[in-house]
Amino acid sequence: MCKYFISIFLFFMVVDGFCQKQKKDSLAIPKDSVTYKSPYGIRVGIDISKPILTSTSNSYSGLEIVADYRISKSIFLAAEFGYEEKTSEEDYTNSVAKGNYIRVGFNYNAYENWLDMNNEIFTGYRYGFSIFDQRLNNYTPNVNTNYFPANLISTPTTSSLNAHWSEFIVGLKVETFNNLFASISVSYKILMSVKEPENFKTLYSPGFNRIFESGTGFGFNYTISYLIPFTKK
Repeated sequence: MCKYFISIFLFFMVVDGFCQKQKKDSLAIPKDSVTYKSPYGIRVGIDISKPILTSTSNSYSGLEIVADYRISKSIFLAAEFGYEEKTSEEDYTNSVAKGNYIRVGFNYNAYENWLDMNNEIFTGYRYGFSIFDQRLNNYTPNVNTNYFPANLISTPTTSSLNAHWSEFIVGLKVETFNNLFASISVSYKILMSVKEPENFKTLYSPGFNRIFESGTGFGFNYTISYLIPFTKK
């Protein structure tokens, strides 16, 4: 009988030691139960470079509203809507282009955020379209002034025009405060088509900027925007 109780006692000692070891092992490797989710929603803002240029230049005025919507971890649908009026003064001509434009496309965020950060280093594409008027205020004939007078000629001609182009964008977006973002970007523009007025050339398209012979150009944006979150994933 004594041997029987000694065997039972030893059995429970072994089981108890094994259970305590298992408990210690479980406590030694804690599980991380914290999950960080990113906000999904619409972000709306303004390109502040255009109001600054409007207040400092006598030949330009404009306003641009920007917006994007997050559809996945790294992809954002994006669009810009704006109005511009620009006076172009060349050697022999003075003209004004004014009208509205829209750019639509997407951004791809290549930056891997830490924890609950929400910053972006992005690339993107836009299709741009503008509808505008270009008025030739006056021009001076390019003639030899030694033999013929070069008088300033005024003309009220106004033409309804449009332009189509593509843009490739690289930029940086930083969350400065909760849901408030500052962004800077540059774009390379390729003109796809433009409607020319009769007996003149389109010198400027709202949204595209100055139109050169090469049909290419560059753009710059500095925006402040606010995120309206709908959900977190």
